[in-house]
Amino acid sequence: MTTTTVRRLHPADLARTASVGLRTRRMRAALSALGIAIGVAAMVAVLGLSASSQAGLLAEIDKLGTNLLVVTPGQNISGEDAQLPKEAPGMISRIGPVEAVESTGSTDAKAYRNPYIPSFNSNAISVVAASLDLPAAVRTTVAEGDYLNAATATEPVVVLGSAAAERLGIYRIYPDQRIWVGGQWFYVAGILNSATLTPDIDGSVLVGYQAAQKYLNFDGHPSTVYVRAATDQVNDVFGVLAATANPQSPDEVKVTQPSAALVARAAAESALNGLFLGLGAVALLVGGIGVANTMVISVLERRSEIGLRRALGATRGHIRLQFLSEAILLSALGGVVGVAGGTVATAVYVSIKNWAIVVPPLAWAGGLGAAMAIGVIAGLLPALRAARMQPTEALRTS
Repeated sequence: MTTTTVRRLHPADLARTASVGLRTRRMRAALSALGIAIGVAAMVAVLGLSASSQAGLLAEIDKLGTNLLVVTPGQNISGEDAQLPKEAPGMISRIGPVEAVESTGSTDAKAYRNPYIPSFNSNAISVVAASLDLPAAVRTTVAEGDYLNAATATEPVVVLGSAAAERLGIYRIYPDQRIWVGGQWFYVAGILNSATLTPDIDGSVLVGYQAAQKYLNFDGHPSTVYVRAATDQVNDVFGVLAATANPQSPDEVKVTQPSAALVARAAAESALNGLFLGLGAVALLVGGIGVANTMVISVLERRSEIGLRRALGATRGHIRLQFLSEAILLSALGGVVGVAGGTVATAVYVSIKNWAIVVPPLAWAGGLGAAMAIGVIAGLLPALRAARMQPTEALRTS
């Protein structure tokens, strides 16, 4: 009785034989791997950009603080715009956990670079009265010049929000620089940096309360009150702000938390991940079809090699494993290139945005895993087909 010993392929021998088709048909292998690379790169870039964007947004939220509450007038029972009482900022400041209260008040004045600009060309710039510590409350700073102080708040002096300055074409502060506000000249004292949590300030021209009453017929009623509360008691302050700002008509007061909008924006961005991941999956599927097509053609072209190896003692399992490994290797190469490409794309874009570079393990590990899974699926049928070939038939038809 004789026994046949079936020798297993050493991993090094398997890798060498699996790479034969790739090394001898480099252009075809590169084009087949390209589809896999594109799909994986898209998936890695989507997850990397999303994670980096959320990390940047959360860092920005932490810097700006989540304890800012904004009080604005709503509408009265007849549907008309309501007003906040003049005493609203003072009453709000008496709430225990409140740390800072600043306000602005709307005026009917318009601001122009000079008196020769048509009145209808207002560039959506609003002129508002502003309290003296407003920048600190909304977490912005002065980019050029100075902010209002106790002296300039009583004179025809303005500070420009970042968007308002851009629309007026003012980027630097020069001595005796003026703009036309409410039918008269106002001196420009400074320009603010962007206020991320309160973008309405960016498009505004800010004047002192006393100057607004003296020169612009301001009625003294605040239109927006900015409240900084103790971080651990924001919800408690939120609940009593409306009744405190307008005890007689709390229903005519709106209270919002600007940081909540940024958190919602982060959630909305992550909600789109599924769509882009789907597009990446489609590209990956197309790449898998390309790999399958390449392997089918490779089996047909290499029948003589298959027949010769079978004649020299290679088993069907050896042939099957060889072609399956070749498909996996081809897909893995595409996956590695795709991960590298997606990571580079993420790093470039994130660097432009000044965010932290975050590529989650799910992105690169999932990309490589998906590529290899595609390789197994795409290479299985060609590998089975190659293994079923009889040595005599393969050699005869080659």
